[in-house]
Amino acid sequence: MNKRFAVSCLLLGSACCALAQDNPLSSEAQQAWNRTKNNLIGAAEKMPDDAYSFKPAAESQSFKDLIAHTADSAAGTCSGYNGERKQLGAASKTSKADLVAALKEGLAECDKAYGSLTDAKATEMIESRGGKRTRLGVLYGNTIHLEHEYAQMAVHLRLKGVVPPSSDRRR
Repeated sequence: MNKRFAVSCLLLGSACCALAQDNPLSSEAQQAWNRTKNNLIGAAEKMPDDAYSFKPAAESQSFKDLIAHTADSAAGTCSGYNGERKQLGAASKTSKADLVAALKEGLAECDKAYGSLTDAKATEMIESRGGKRTRLGVLYGNTIHLEHEYAQMAVHLRLKGVVPPSSDRRR
């Protein structure tokens, strides 16, 4: 009985590994996206409500502005990738709860986009802001942009005495 279970687990694990190896480019893009998404949601949730208006300097964006921009950017890029560009209007939201909900909505559009990517589709050219790009290029560009936004959020969090999610998990 235990031997059959062990063999079944081994076969299932091998099948999963083989499946991932069939799409190494898209699998790596999805892994990078999942890390970024989790950090963004974690940052939005960890910042105290009363600190959403915080700016490190007068010229800087507030934390609220960063969350709104990230939500709108993710929704726009990924819904365009998915076939119909949408706008969330997150910049008009004021409460933490509404901003976190808008962020999750925008990131859900990206989950659909990254979830549909395969290596076979990665080099297909699609319309994007600024012209035609590969599907993989659009999604990596999105991840890079949102990582930049997260880096700014991490500074805001640190200045408020909050450990950013990417650092918090290492402990």
